[in-house]
Amino acid sequence: MGVGGGGGDGEAPPLSVLDQVPIPAGSSAPEALAATVELAQAAERLGYRRYWVAEHHNTESLASSAPEVLVAHLAASTTSIRVGAGGILLSHYSPLKVAEVFRTLHALHPGRIDLGVGRAAGTDDAAAAALAHGPGVLGDEHHPDQLATLVGFVHDRLAADHPFAEVRAMPTAAGTPEMWVLGSSSHGSSLAAGLGLPFAFAHFVSPTFCSQVVASYRRRFRPSRACPRPRVAIGVSVVCAATDAEAERLVVSHDVWRLNPEGAERGPLLPVADASAWPLNRVERARLAQQRDRRVVGAPDRVRTALMNLAADTGADELVVLTVCHDAAARLRSYELLAAAMQR
Repeated sequence: MGVGGGGGDGEAPPLSVLDQVPIPAGSSAPEALAATVELAQAAERLGYRRYWVAEHHNTESLASSAPEVLVAHLAASTTSIRVGAGGILLSHYSPLKVAEVFRTLHALHPGRIDLGVGRAAGTDDAAAAALAHGPGVLGDEHHPDQLATLVGFVHDRLAADHPFAEVRAMPTAAGTPEMWVLGSSSHGSSLAAGLGLPFAFAHFVSPTFCSQVVASYRRRFRPSRACPRPRVAIGVSVVCAATDAEAERLVVSHDVWRLNPEGAERGPLLPVADASAWPLNRVERARLAQQRDRRVVGAPDRVRTALMNLAADTGADELVVLTVCHDAAARLRSYELLAAAMQR
């Protein structure tokens, strides 16, 4: 049982973790990766259900460019928490290779591996082109077919007339990784519903139509052997601290860091003092104001109320919490306070 008791009837839904593996200014990638291991082990102790790592490229302040490697290391560094990718950006890879990587992980750690699949590039245009470099590269319009092929490889269910029907993803083992579709729009929800897969909505990217997209997913859901009923996780950005004022102070680093797009233009994750002194222009101030509804910030009671309201509005089966701040100890403390608050 994860943190919380499941959605509905006023109970707090289970909590999980999404980690982008931020590298705070003044730190290093090895230190950030060590902090990720420490956070995953803490999440397991605290009762979080899953620990997902994101995929980002060409961004100096993030160490999450190889989520499949991190999943292997984190699963070996923990004993019971589910570990997975949130998510693999399928446009950069062949479905067969992704299936074989995650089937191998599942064989090593049976019943603990999740494969979340996303469509975004996770980087700037130059790095996306470098990742896609080579013959036979497929454009974004092929994503639905790639995803369907990946599902077929993972679950050994390619149609008899599929061009790769005679190919099997190896190794074979009892069961399969648990697949999720990740998205921030109706595109992802439609794919998840049509393929009969759980859906994780990125509220921290696009909160405005969250409830409508989730409702559409449930209406259009087609049951499958892997997922007989619709299942929804909401990815939400949270900073929790002992007081509202302290949480608002901590989140400034994340605010300033997100002003520039992913990729080479995104700057360092600054300490609070430096981020607070950052010279914002009028446009940047307006952007920060617009982003306020993308995250939940405050003391435990305030955060709990906001998350319970979000769960009630969406009927979420679980909440996947992303916390980014400069201080790794404050990030860990945020997850500790949140776990305690949601268990009440």
